[in-house]
Amino acid sequence: MAKSVNGRLLIERALDDERDVKTNARRSRPARSVTVNLVKSPLGWLLSRNSITQAQYDAGERLRADWERAQLSPRVTMSWDAAPMGSRRGGSAEARDLSGTQIDAKRRFHAAIDAAGPGLSDILWRVVCAGEGMRDAETALGWPARAGKLVLGLALDRLATYYRIT
Repeated sequence: MAKSVNGRLLIERALDDERDVKTNARRSRPARSVTVNLVKSPLGWLLSRNSITQAQYDAGERLRADWERAQLSPRVTMSWDAAPMGSRRGGSAEARDLSGTQIDAKRRFHAAIDAAGPGLSDILWRVVCAGEGMRDAETALGWPARAGKLVLGLALDRLATYYRIT
């Protein structure tokens, strides 16, 4: 549950999986967690100003969580992993092996984006996943000012319907 403190909307989020490794049962309390200020994200900012509903916010956060779990964002820093070894001379190994969690998250992300539709998925990706502000997203898409908020609301409504969030 989020709590408001000095104009910030704070929530506690788990850093690791919520299941116990040995028993595969849900833990009552995560081993590691972090306090997050939800107003720092574009969706949190819109929620704090009553521009979107709680259901729209929850749908957007669920999409963003799958985006992050699937590790679909581009790398910003150097990868220090060992270079892949190929079986033949001069070649490299196959693509890296993704975990089941990443594969499932990628599948869920693409299904949700497809459910939003082709005209709405671009604003969803820019604001929810890439974290662009509304003005930047509108400019990048060539839309007039304040059109993005309306279209984002429609896209989040479709996501909420897809996720069955009421």
